[in-house]
Amino acid sequence: MAEPLSTNAETIPDDGPPPAAHEFPGCRAVRIPLREIEDFDGRLEYWDARNETAYVAEAASPHHEYRAQRFASCVQLIALRRGSPIDVIGASDIVVRGKEGGRERVLEPDQVAYLHPGETRPRGKEILRGVDHLPDVVLEVDHSTDARRRKLGLYESWGFPEVWVEVPDEPWHYRPKSRRSGLTIHVLEAGRYVEAPSSRAFPGWTAPEIHAALNEWEASLETVDILRRVADELAAAEGTGPDNDPFLRRERAEGRAQGHAEGRAEARLEILQAALLDAFASRNLVVTTALRSWLGELGPTANTAELIRAAWLCRDEEDFLRRARRLP
Repeated sequence: MAEPLSTNAETIPDDGPPPAAHEFPGCRAVRIPLREIEDFDGRLEYWDARNETAYVAEAASPHHEYRAQRFASCVQLIALRRGSPIDVIGASDIVVRGKEGGRERVLEPDQVAYLHPGETRPRGKEILRGVDHLPDVVLEVDHSTDARRRKLGLYESWGFPEVWVEVPDEPWHYRPKSRRSGLTIHVLEAGRYVEAPSSRAFPGWTAPEIHAALNEWEASLETVDILRRVADELAAAEGTGPDNDPFLRRERAEGRAQGHAEGRAEARLEILQAALLDAFASRNLVVTTALRSWLGELGPTANTAELIRAAWLCRDEEDFLRRARRLP
């Protein structure tokens, strides 16, 4: 899990000069004075106190938002099977504050995930760098933006352990044709990002598998099996499982109870069928294929006592079926 970088809230990362507009494609450069940034309620990618400039994302498209929500859905399925919660808390402000307590930098991802929220969940209205734990995974969806230009470098200098950059399958008219859809996993090693074939936070979940999961309109059986595999690996490391999750524990208990009830009902029918056949055999009555077929269709509401009585009193199969069909 991600550890706090420091207990000193005044530590300001060395993330280079304030960015230029071209380093945040798909965004508008907007001047927001320091006195107003605390109350700003828009969707921003980054804000820097040095020039009081924010880079504000254009209106988010369904293609962008859907990938962010698919990420949350997949992670929650993993959490259920692992048996312990994972927090996915969306586009949250990650803030650096200076000596006087004012904001120096604001960085906003598309999604963040905390794999052990009981220990690492931020307690305030923002994630304070140098005090709060940084997220275990950050997701950037580059439908109309390009995190590689500058934002990825900010994540690196701030010390985020793992960043996923997703380029959705749907094209965007300003996206260069050379930029193909797909997902790239960046993990921090010795202070620098390197591309990894699979996630460290979610062991064994590969970049192509994650991309496929984020671009499905409905989860495929293949994706479900992959999520189960990842969850099982996490669970094995922690000694947990589905029964540790309250919802799944109740569902599994209900399923087991239903299975037991169905098993008892099936056993009861088998005993009834055997008793009826035994009555016919003891009385030397013919048992036809049609009668065996009828017995095989008996349901859980069959009147056991009266059917057995009819089998011992009937003259033949036809008389038995006539008596049986009159039973309530």
